[in-house]
Amino acid sequence: MGQPKHILPWGTTVMVRQVVEVLAEGGVDEIVVVTGHARAEVEAAVAGVARSVFNPDFANESLLISLHVGLRALETSACEAALAALGDQPQIEAGVVQAVIKQWRLNRAEIVAPTFEGRRGHPVLFARSLWPQLLSASPELSPHELLQVYADRIEFLPVATDSILRDVDTPDDYRREIAALRAHLRVRQQL
Repeated sequence: MGQPKHILPWGTTVMVRQVVEVLAEGGVDEIVVVTGHARAEVEAAVAGVARSVFNPDFANESLLISLHVGLRALETSACEAALAALGDQPQIEAGVVQAVIKQWRLNRAEIVAPTFEGRRGHPVLFARSLWPQLLSASPELSPHELLQVYADRIEFLPVATDSILRDVDTPDDYRREIAALRAHLRVRQQL
């Protein structure tokens, strides 16, 4: 992106703050944001709504290391599951967050992952019983490879929105998503 994408403007806030607010609206009780590059800016953006923990190995760019840091930050809490969301996915919806949590509460699957038209997306819920195995997994694994290891433990939850698949990795992605946000806000104002 050429700049820290998590603090790019998103409506009246910034991307990472939008994600945190949606998670809270969706029923997540304790929110931990794993920081790395642009640590101070991200921490300031989520202050008051989430706890921040720093990933000292952020330059590695391993999402699994970030997951490890986040899970370790929750080890002393009483939570029974962790919902892993992406800080560059501000278009996630509270209804999806609620549905994933509800599905886990119904069936207590070790992993609950939303799908849209057969494609897995985020956020992904990991039951606490699986955390020791996740924490011992090689940080060189990609999230996709990690989920392949535990494929037989995943409960897939079909949802009616492709927001679970979209993230912001490039300037074109950002422009497209901002345009979609503006169009959505215009429609809401007309209603």
